[in-house]
Amino acid sequence: MFKKLLCSALMATSFSSFAAFSPQQAINQLPKGSDVALLIVNPATNKVIYDKRADELQAPASTQKTITALAAKLYLGNNFRFDTYLETKGNNVILQFNGDPTLKRSDIANLLRQLKQQGVTTIKGNLYLNGGHFTGYERAIGWPWDILGSCYSAPSSSISLEHNCVQGALYSNKSFGDVTRVNVPSHQPIKAQTSAIVVSKARQKEQHCQLSMTSNDRNMYQISGCIQPRKEPLPLKFAVQNTTLYSTAIIQQELKRADIKLNGKVLRNDKISGKIIATHRSAPLSTLLDIMLKRSDNLFADNIAKTIGAKYYNQAGSYTNGIEAIKAILKDKAGIDLSDTVMVDGSGLSRNNRLTASDLMKVVTYIYRHPQLGLMNDLPVSGKSGTLQYRRSIRDIPLKGKIIAKSGSLFGTYNLAGVMNTQNAKPLLFVQLVTNYYPHMHDGEKAALPPIYQFEKQLYNSLYKSYINSACYNTKATIHFL
Repeated sequence: MFKKLLCSALMATSFSSFAAFSPQQAINQLPKGSDVALLIVNPATNKVIYDKRADELQAPASTQKTITALAAKLYLGNNFRFDTYLETKGNNVILQFNGDPTLKRSDIANLLRQLKQQGVTTIKGNLYLNGGHFTGYERAIGWPWDILGSCYSAPSSSISLEHNCVQGALYSNKSFGDVTRVNVPSHQPIKAQTSAIVVSKARQKEQHCQLSMTSNDRNMYQISGCIQPRKEPLPLKFAVQNTTLYSTAIIQQELKRADIKLNGKVLRNDKISGKIIATHRSAPLSTLLDIMLKRSDNLFADNIAKTIGAKYYNQAGSYTNGIEAIKAILKDKAGIDLSDTVMVDGSGLSRNNRLTASDLMKVVTYIYRHPQLGLMNDLPVSGKSGTLQYRRSIRDIPLKGKIIAKSGSLFGTYNLAGVMNTQNAKPLLFVQLVTNYYPHMHDGEKAALPPIYQFEKQLYNSLYKSYINSACYNTKATIHFL
């Protein structure tokens, strides 16, 4: 009885200390006009430690990938794999694509080698590309036009090859006024040109000039504007604009390397199918989700979302049926109702997505309370892995290794959602949604730690020091922090 009374008193003390917790000093670090939605929960008791605007809709950015990942785990399962088939029909050969975001040129080469091993040295008919596994837009509504040439907005297509991304470089180690030089590997079937000029820092500021890039559906890219001289080349990543054209060119190259003659043409046909003679299988879903969450990979997330829609509704996958399937799966299998959540893609890249901190907390809580799913281990770890490895606010001791969370960033948006271990090794669940974040830099002002990181550093250091009595603390799940 004495122990029970003592424990009750200590727990009461713990709760009172949480009740006194206030992140207002941290919030004051943010620029004027910033919006903050913040929800912190003690998972041992389900008690809310702090709640600020938790039921107001905010842009989730890439924290939305936790929703896609949970639905994929619950419905597709750990052993799901993307299959790419090589088929024959009469004199024709068919490559049946199913949205594998990891499919490489070498995988296509291997399929063609298997074709040749079966005695085919000449394709007498056509080689068809079937991309009918997905339908509709390859980019979600709400993706800004000005980022479509960058690889983080690579198109979500069933015909995905080499991550629908080409790497190149821009060289500006020249004299002021000279035109830069752009280089793309010769085996890559895209074209890039530059008219960008090398200028001084003063001239760049005077002319309000910056680099810009435009592209078209023939996979041609034009770089313009200006850039200060650099000793090292500026890395470029071009998002493929026409996945059919790009894949066709690569397949033609690989046919030649395999010494297989094609009498016909490489054509797109989303209806044709034949007899399967070879299959390439991706890594299992458990591996794909680890990559998706740690790297915050948009192509993985959107292709997985469309695949969920295709499997759930037994029809070609799309953004629309993928999102509807994700919501239905979470409601049916996890009891999570996201009917008020606005989702238009699986990645969170669209500016049209909206959710509340409360709804996102439901997802975080389910992932936390079901460690057998393995999703908590797939999330980035502060100062150690993924998108949190170098996040300046939480990468150093004492927060290093103490936070497992999904980040999410868009212009003016900085989010985090996950779990942190306090100094007493007790977990707290949190959702942070910061929007309308627009810091103002004055001329000559040195950027030390940006306000968003000052806010996070102060917030999570304060949470880390929160007191919970270990003798009375009982949690239903154990998370091993790396």
